[in-house]
Amino acid sequence: MKLFAPALAFVDLETTGTRAADDRVTEIGIVRVDCDPDGGPPRVSEWSSLVDPGVPIPPVIQSLTGITDAMVRGAPTFSSLAHDVAERLDGCLFVAHNARFDFGFLKHELARTGLPFSPRVLCTVRLSRRLDPEAASHGLDALIARHGLDPGSRHRALGDARAIWLFVQKLYATLPPSEIDAAVKRLLRIPSLPPQLPSDALDAIPDAPGVYLFYGENPLPLYVGKSIHLRDRVAAHFCGDWQHETDARLSAEIRRIEFETTAGELGALLRESALIKSVMPAHNRALRRKEDAGVMTIGDDGRPAFVRAADVDPADVPGAFGPYSSKRAMRAKLQSLAAEHRLCWTRLGLERRDGPCFARQLRKCEGACVGEEAADAHDARLIGALAGEVIPAWPWPGPALLREASADQSRTDVHVVRDWHWIGTARDDGELSALVDAPARPTFDLDVCRLLLRLYARQRDAFVPVRESVRETDLQY
Repeated sequence: MKLFAPALAFVDLETTGTRAADDRVTEIGIVRVDCDPDGGPPRVSEWSSLVDPGVPIPPVIQSLTGITDAMVRGAPTFSSLAHDVAERLDGCLFVAHNARFDFGFLKHELARTGLPFSPRVLCTVRLSRRLDPEAASHGLDALIARHGLDPGSRHRALGDARAIWLFVQKLYATLPPSEIDAAVKRLLRIPSLPPQLPSDALDAIPDAPGVYLFYGENPLPLYVGKSIHLRDRVAAHFCGDWQHETDARLSAEIRRIEFETTAGELGALLRESALIKSVMPAHNRALRRKEDAGVMTIGDDGRPAFVRAADVDPADVPGAFGPYSSKRAMRAKLQSLAAEHRLCWTRLGLERRDGPCFARQLRKCEGACVGEEAADAHDARLIGALAGEVIPAWPWPGPALLREASADQSRTDVHVVRDWHWIGTARDDGELSALVDAPARPTFDLDVCRLLLRLYARQRDAFVPVRESVRETDLQY
């Protein structure tokens, strides 16, 4: 089945209201559809999560969606889901019903976490109007009834996202694909390349994972990005209205585009992070080298302390927690844990005062600051609260390999990692041996460390240790 884009994300959000700048998301549902380049059945994956909005849900919204304050209490916050959501949507055509609403909320939520979001956007309300102009209504309830769709629960995020996907499938079952594709093409924001770029600037960019680099007059790149669908992602930079001055400046300064392909998303993430840290592009901010990054330790006195990665590599700090982008970020985490677990601000080093700490005055501290809770009992509770922040010790005496094959199995990259550092990526035996024998690990990279820790937590078996006793066997490419 060939659709109008190689990868599509059908998205629906439930929220506390209608104002993207002020209200918050309470549930997100994503149906991702990746088309088979050979025309076979698409690969469909579904994902949804309730979201703690941090504010009460108005009663009228609760009655409409069925999502109550009790249901979202204890659910993940959007900030904790942001990277996962961004990865699931990366490289996709964003498809939603009344897309401006869902896109606006998602863009604001991701912006609050420092993540950019500028996909191509398709609204299925507008698509329905264009393909069926005589219909009286194009709301989702009307489409479900008119086309006999059965998405499951209505007014819940995943059910509504399914309904949009079912609607698109119904269109392809009843209308000529050329008619649908023509309508979509007219509705999508068509790339408008800056005049200083050649008209065929996008032609050589493949629909493959990798990184792309925008260059101006100087030899260093202006911007570095990554995607699992390079061509769509690059085109998206030139598809919409500029909402920030930096977008307009980038479009005015760009003179050429380069790209590097990778076997998959992991390689693209690793390469993007390394490039940004090494060349410091003017228009990349979020992933630049974080000089103040570090980890938390608990001293013999039971008190948290911050260790800068620039001073001591976190891999050499036993029992560390984090990592964190700065001491300020570590303190913010401690404040959050203090509120959640009734910990003492004085004991945590968040304030210095005699007598009851600020939290104790609000009756949100068990009283370690005034002797009503033993220090060792408080410290044990702190260690328990930090369970999710523990950086596991590197499990092996040497490096490990992460093999990543391309979707069509035509390419395999082998990423060499050690002590939560990325040593490099090999594409042949010679490169692999050199990386495994590298005498020193690179400078600590906060983003790579976090990426590898997340991967280790989800897919420990993906890490293949290189054992000295069977080195030759392990290093077969």
